[in-house]
Amino acid sequence: MVGSTALESSYNDNIRPLLDAVDRLRHLKITQEGIQLPTIVVVGDQSSGKSSVLESLAGISLPRGQGICTRVPLIMRLQGISDTTKLSLHLEYGDKTVPTTEDGITAAINAATVEIAGAGKGISNKPITLVVRKKSVPDLTLVDLPGITRVPVQGQPSDIYEQISNIIMEYIEPKESIILNVLSATVDFPTCESIRMSRQVDQLGERTLAVVTKSDKAPEGLLEKVTVDDVHIGLGYVCVRNRVGDETYEQARVEEERLFKSHPLLSQIDKSMIGIPVLADRLTQIQASIIAKCLPDIVKKIDDKLNRSMSELNSMPQNLSTVADALKALIRILKLVRESLEKLLIRGEFDEFPNDNNLHGTARIAEMLHKYYSQLPEKCPTLDKQFLMEEVWVMQEAKGIRLPNFLPRSAFLTLLKNKVDTISHMPREVVDTVWAYIEKIAIQMMLKHCENYPQLKSASQRAIHGLIDKMRDRSNKFVKDMIGMELVSDYTSNPEYMNIWVELMKEQQQFMQAIEDHSKPTEISLKAFGKVDIGHLRSYVDVVEQAFDIRMRLTAYWKTIVVRLVDGVALHILHAVKCLVEDELEAELINELIGLNKAGLERMMEESPATAAKRDRLKKSVELLKQSKDVVANIMDRIVADGDK
Repeated sequence: MVGSTALESSYNDNIRPLLDAVDRLRHLKITQEGIQLPTIVVVGDQSSGKSSVLESLAGISLPRGQGICTRVPLIMRLQGISDTTKLSLHLEYGDKTVPTTEDGITAAINAATVEIAGAGKGISNKPITLVVRKKSVPDLTLVDLPGITRVPVQGQPSDIYEQISNIIMEYIEPKESIILNVLSATVDFPTCESIRMSRQVDQLGERTLAVVTKSDKAPEGLLEKVTVDDVHIGLGYVCVRNRVGDETYEQARVEEERLFKSHPLLSQIDKSMIGIPVLADRLTQIQASIIAKCLPDIVKKIDDKLNRSMSELNSMPQNLSTVADALKALIRILKLVRESLEKLLIRGEFDEFPNDNNLHGTARIAEMLHKYYSQLPEKCPTLDKQFLMEEVWVMQEAKGIRLPNFLPRSAFLTLLKNKVDTISHMPREVVDTVWAYIEKIAIQMMLKHCENYPQLKSASQRAIHGLIDKMRDRSNKFVKDMIGMELVSDYTSNPEYMNIWVELMKEQQQFMQAIEDHSKPTEISLKAFGKVDIGHLRSYVDVVEQAFDIRMRLTAYWKTIVVRLVDGVALHILHAVKCLVEDELEAELINELIGLNKAGLERMMEESPATAAKRDRLKKSVELLKQSKDVVANIMDRIVADGDK
């Protein structure tokens, strides 16, 4: 449309409410909450003509010069107005709003860039927003990014390419972004770094639009480039002519229209693919489409994030302002710890931790006891290399002046002590293992339930460790006493002992006949021992019969000893764990955490820096998301109202 700026024809009143809503969300920095916004991102290799395209769309001059002109992301918010006298320009960055003029815009952007990225040639990912309210500009928001350069110039960091690439990828990777890829007609499109980068995130080009600059500089073959589409630009191409020299923007559009009408090669390009006005229309339509498409998802994400943030904030501990509040919080923590330990260590319930087998306490303790039982020798252990020689030796040493047919009890007790000594370490080892496991679970539950009060963690771990040490000492004393009791006397009321002994003694006569009759084989088979050699025993006929009796008594009695050692340890552990969970742990923790001068409660009232920072962050998040929800609610209500007309 000759005689008017490009944007007059593209202005659309229905677009502005959507765009205003998205810009309001962007101003609120909703992206900090992980919610992406529909954005037109302008990318291009260095000197591709990005700045010229943006100047033509906005009708204002932007910074130019050698090297990288754009050193920070520049968010351009264009707002078309009907009153030519009310031109308004201002910059927003950090917490600042800086009004400016058409003549001063370049200096204002440069000053803001220096403040953000420094006075050198370095870059930053912190954006500047330029708001342009001007007659006949399209309602558009575009993000201009630093031009891609591979070779650093003097004053630029050596990794300038990587820095620029990271910024570009941050903006073009979200699926909500539309990529406006600025390509110079003077280069082969497939060699452009901006094409390579955009294809990494948009391989099929479904959200990429290409604008071809400097069409007047390289018209040969341009028609083929934009129709063959070797680089997969899904949203198509728009070819433009850059403003030259001191041309006004209106003059530049007139010259652009004349060029594409009269040039023998460029005039062959379809009118839907040429000129800044067409580009403005396409961008406006694409922008409206992507916003409308993404808005319901944005609404859902804001609701979901708001609910999560509010839930997390509400789950945080209240600020404790009094000792009474601190005591109430501590009692609640101790109650939760007790409930968890009762489930895990007493009742065998693990609904709190269904997938963490290591916390299924009753099952793991049962496994430890079963392993202990399986390690205890099933048969009475013996130290002799030849059958019955241990008993023979003890019988010889137990001789005394007494009737010969009496079994010396001292011999039996000596042998019993030797047997029990071989396993006396095993009960101690199992109780040590069990208490080490219980200590880990108790500490883990305490840390879980006092995670909001990190100032309690050290003292609570110390208290639990000290209490478990006491419990372990008690258990070791119990085991010591239990072993001691086994050595005091040979006693059991279990009738199974006599039944087994009587059964074993049925082979004594056969055994003695084999000993006394030297013509018989020296190997004999006994039910409890299998085949044994007895040749060496024929030299000890005077004591071998009693030695055989003692061995059978020990064999029968051993099963009783094993059962007592297993059952005793198991019952002791069950009782000790019950006392720990139901009484002693709470008392120990209260004593340690509160103390005589209530120092522990006072520590609870001192909120840790991490917790305070988290609370502040969540409050800000909730406030931001509530404001964002109001913004999208207003626009959704308007859409519904317009649809009902």
